[in-house]
Amino acid sequence: MKKTSLVQFRQSFLVLLLLLCSSSLQAQNLDIQLLRDCNVHRNKSLDGAMKTLTNCDYPVSVAIPLAELIAGYAHHDKKAINNGLQTIAGFGLNTVLTFGLKYSVNRNRPYVTYPDLDPYQTYHDQSFPSGHSSFAFCSATSLSLCYPRWYVVVPAYTWATAVGYSRLHLGVHYPTDVLAGAVVGSGSAWLAMKGNQWLQHRKSIKKKTVGAEL
Repeated sequence: MKKTSLVQFRQSFLVLLLLLCSSSLQAQNLDIQLLRDCNVHRNKSLDGAMKTLTNCDYPVSVAIPLAELIAGYAHHDKKAINNGLQTIAGFGLNTVLTFGLKYSVNRNRPYVTYPDLDPYQTYHDQSFPSGHSSFAFCSATSLSLCYPRWYVVVPAYTWATAVGYSRLHLGVHYPTDVLAGAVVGSGSAWLAMKGNQWLQHRKSIKKKTVGAEL
């Protein structure tokens, strides 16, 4: 009886393993198919716009907290200063997570594995997740959390999505790289907001305690 159960367990395990491998292969095939549609079969008249989006990503991301801090200190606006510091904290966390994942997962760039792709330039770092996408979505989420108005949220996420697409159009990332970058970037901004809320709450409690003692 025990021998029969062991055989059934082995058979079930092998079936599960085959199903997982099959799902993984299907996901990988879909990943490269989507990338080929965006890169190999792309509209080349959009190349200039896509390169501009990609090249402006990091400068725009840096400019956002700088603008908040400059405006805050210039107008003695504590909220703007706090928003700028929160955005910087989000970027710090995003940097650690993004590059930690890059060298932990160690995924090659798609053009290394698939030479039929047409990248606009080659990179020496790893592919997963997309750093450009993570910073774009970290910026968009930070802005949306600090200034929750539709005329901030819609343009911010439209820009971030366009940056993510540009990485596919230019053949330097898989779709899953971009998706992971969006999740990491958005999550980093959200965690920075939660950390800031906790810090402000602690400061408020401390002030009340000091005031009560006086």
